[in-house]
Amino acid sequence: MKVVCLGGGPAGLYFAISMKLRDPAHEVTVLERNRPDDTFGWGVVLSDETLQNLGRNDARSAEMIHAHFAYWDDVAVHHKGARTVSTGHGFCGIGRRKLLELLQERARELGVDLRFETEVDDIEALMRDHDLVVAADGINSRTRGRFEESFRPEIDKRACKFVWLGTHAKFDDAFTFVFEETEHGWVWAHAYQFDADTATFIVECSEDTWRRWGFGEMTQDESIATCERIFAAHLGGHPLMSNARHLRGSAWLNFNRVLCEKWHHENVVLLGDASATAHFSIGSGTKLALESAIALADFVNTEPTLEGAFRKYQEDRRLDVLRLQSAARNSTEWFEDIERYLHLDPVQFTYSLLTRSQRISHENLRLRDARWLREAEEWFQAQAGANGVHRAPMFAPFTLRDMRLKNRVVVSPMAQYKAAGGCPTDWHFAHYAERAKGGAGLVYIEMTCVSPEGRITPGCPGLYAPEHEAAWRRLVEFVHAETDAKLCMQIGHAGRKGSTQLGWHEMDAPLETGNWPLLSASPIPWSDRNQVPKAMDRADMDRVRDQFVAATEMARRAGFDMIELHAAHGYLISSFISPLSNVRQDDYGGSLENRMRYPLEVFRAMRAAWPEEKPMSVRISATDWVDERGVSGEEAVDIAQMFREAGVDIVDVSAGQTSAEARPVYGRMFQTPFSDRIRNERGIPTMAVGNIYEPDHVNSILMAGRADLVCLARPHLADPYWTLHAAAALGDEDTAWPDPYLPGRDQIRRLAQRGEGIGIRV
Repeated sequence: MKVVCLGGGPAGLYFAISMKLRDPAHEVTVLERNRPDDTFGWGVVLSDETLQNLGRNDARSAEMIHAHFAYWDDVAVHHKGARTVSTGHGFCGIGRRKLLELLQERARELGVDLRFETEVDDIEALMRDHDLVVAADGINSRTRGRFEESFRPEIDKRACKFVWLGTHAKFDDAFTFVFEETEHGWVWAHAYQFDADTATFIVECSEDTWRRWGFGEMTQDESIATCERIFAAHLGGHPLMSNARHLRGSAWLNFNRVLCEKWHHENVVLLGDASATAHFSIGSGTKLALESAIALADFVNTEPTLEGAFRKYQEDRRLDVLRLQSAARNSTEWFEDIERYLHLDPVQFTYSLLTRSQRISHENLRLRDARWLREAEEWFQAQAGANGVHRAPMFAPFTLRDMRLKNRVVVSPMAQYKAAGGCPTDWHFAHYAERAKGGAGLVYIEMTCVSPEGRITPGCPGLYAPEHEAAWRRLVEFVHAETDAKLCMQIGHAGRKGSTQLGWHEMDAPLETGNWPLLSASPIPWSDRNQVPKAMDRADMDRVRDQFVAATEMARRAGFDMIELHAAHGYLISSFISPLSNVRQDDYGGSLENRMRYPLEVFRAMRAAWPEEKPMSVRISATDWVDERGVSGEEAVDIAQMFREAGVDIVDVSAGQTSAEARPVYGRMFQTPFSDRIRNERGIPTMAVGNIYEPDHVNSILMAGRADLVCLARPHLADPYWTLHAAAALGDEDTAWPDPYLPGRDQIRRLAQRGEGIGIRV
């Protein structure tokens, strides 16, 4: 084949090498607009896995690269005057210029034609003259721009400003993060050694801080001098250096996240940053480029057609790219939102940083650095008032008012649809009693409705009749007598989502017969199939508020430890909060303050009827999962703040289910970021929910300070004893089991010690 590579960076060079290795008869040319020794960046980072892939592809170049690597195992974090070090992370770095020199040398050995200082103005001519055109022309790819309609790129300009510098200061013992608070805001650095004399030193800050410093108006020398002053304590008198000779001004950039829908056009294929980018904070851009170069060379040489090769190449690489981009997005957003976390203790701040991308989890961190994690866990327990105790964060106690929970695991409210006339049955008794025996610190009762018309379905339980109160009291008395779990009653009103079929029939669909009238903030039905609710007038508001108070009083008499107002998921209270369901023109619609007026009125009335020494929570939907018309972002934080000021003790942070238009973005722990934002921006205690199913998830969320309690729903449906089993899997011997179950405890501990499966993945 006659092949031309546009771009002489690692991607283009390594593809050229890989093609010649597979067939020396290939005629391969690399065209690069810059000089051979031009490079824009200092060092690059590669993983052990990537090095192994390079070795299998070309042992010769892998050996050349390997001889010039700098290795380090530690991550050091400088924050609040403390230096916190975690080990076991296994990085290796090499100077970008050295890497290019080695790849150029190897390419020439194999007969690749390297042409530098060569501009490409007529790509169509290259397409006509070559069998294959590989566009490895970088993040600002001109080729991608020329055929944009075919490649359909998505380019996301990220929020922070950064500048890529170097220094002869020594960071050879650790990949180092430095966070400095300045008169204009926080500025931080990512620093790592890549040869015996030189380290990469990337300086980053928010756009607001960058503007306040005036970096945009500074020359390159002025900008560097300012950074030297900011980080003087860490540079040991060494200057910072820039090799971005092609740029005028201060050389600060915003990172662009790039992902193309299609990676080829006719005989042109994208490679490296031209097709997809990964933020520098996870150090995987060069890894992606080199591994994609190997895959592309494989398919071009094994598939009978270029079209087939391109298709297989994209199919093969896209999943890895998406995984890395997902991790990179998490990492990028952590740095963009860093001011949420800078108040954290250095121990928790370091943990949050290490786990920011979700590629490193709690137990993975234990494998890397068991000593440091043990110390961090002991720190967490001490913050919870359990000094001198070494247990996982999920087993730390937690106190709300006078209620003390034995651990941080919560059984989420899960509708059972088994009530009879609003009255809980033996099903409810058995269901909740089992979960209370199962080891969780707090067990929720499903949404229990304040009136017959407030039920979601005919099978939903209530708190509006004496027999309801008696049945719930029977459960509470059993749980308090036989377990040390606490019980929370979630109180709600279905609103426009009421009068529907049981959950295992057709969800949110109206009853076939016997529908009852509905209320909501506005006369907007849940869907075209559901009835139009009545917009509540003041008399309706008074009556329903009083029903919430009456239910609260029943919960108090029944002996519940805690109550929660359900103000999420599109039910009645939620319908006032979301602008998608509240289009009122009176004092209860329009601005957030108006939309919150009735929910806060109900909450305050309930709080006044609930004992002062007992806690009260509220469940909110922190996003409607709809475009800018719905609740999201800062408004969700303000909603939590308003409830906090009204007396809420902890916010149960859920998301969605407020509109049939919702388009949620699912994934493990997918709702936790909403809890994280509320807790760390406003200092409000939170509970995290949403696709959390492993002890590792629970411990990671808690240790990083993303929530104070963690709620699990489906895992507790599948296994009422999830917490006891998790304790056994983690080797926690301080978790109490019911006395009649002690032989089962002993057996499961023996199985766990022998490494045999017990149904819980650590």
